[in-house]
Amino acid sequence: MVLKPEPLFEAVEALGIHSKAERCTGAETVVLTSASGSRFSQRVAAQLATCKRIVLICGRYEGVDERVSEHLADRELSVGDFVLSGGEIAAALIVDAVTRLVPGALGNEASQRQDSFSVAKAMSLGGDSERAATDSTDDLGGLLDYPHYTRPAEFRGLGVPEVIANGDHAKIRAWRREQAIRKTIRNRPDLLERIQLSAEDEKLVRRLKRELAVE
Repeated sequence: MVLKPEPLFEAVEALGIHSKAERCTGAETVVLTSASGSRFSQRVAAQLATCKRIVLICGRYEGVDERVSEHLADRELSVGDFVLSGGEIAAALIVDAVTRLVPGALGNEASQRQDSFSVAKAMSLGGDSERAATDSTDDLGGLLDYPHYTRPAEFRGLGVPEVIANGDHAKIRAWRREQAIRKTIRNRPDLLERIQLSAEDEKLVRRLKRELAVE
C-alpha cells in the first residue's frame, strides 16, 4: 500500500504552504519521515529549530508516492536504521528533539551544551581556567554525555566518585571530559571520527583506548 499524492498535496496546501519551487526558504519546511531518508541527528534538529514552521508528513506501510518526496517535501528523514509500520513515532521523536532547542523551551538554555551529540564547540581540558573554575556546564562538542549522580551519596554500598563531591570545579570538569570520552569510546566510537578534539583530548583518547583494550 502506497499513500496517494493528491490528499497529501492538498493537506499541505491547505496550510498555505506551496510546492518547493514557491516556498520561502528557511521560514518553513516540509519533512517526510521515511526509512529511506537521511539520518536525523542533533545537528539536523538544530537546523530545523531555526524554522518558523515545520510540517511533518508521516509515511505508512510501503510509504508515499515518490512525487511527494520530489515535489512537496524539502527533505526525507530517518530516525534510525530500522523500519517502523508508520512515521508517526518518528515524527514524535523529531518534534521533541527540535522543540527543546527552540529558545525559551528549556528553563536553562545552557543545559543544551551538556546534551549528548551537542554540536556546540568543545571545551578542551586546557580551556579558559576562569570559566573552568566557575561554570559547571560543559560543551560536549559531539561526545556522549558524561555520567550523572544524585542523592544519596551512598546507595547499597555504591558510592559516587569522590572527585564530584570535593567541590573542585576544575577537577570536576576534567573528570567529566574524561568520562564523556570514555563513554563515547565504549558505546559510539564512530563519533570520534567526526569530532574535532584538542591535542590534549587526543592523548586522552589514546590512553583510554589502551585501558579499554580498544583498537
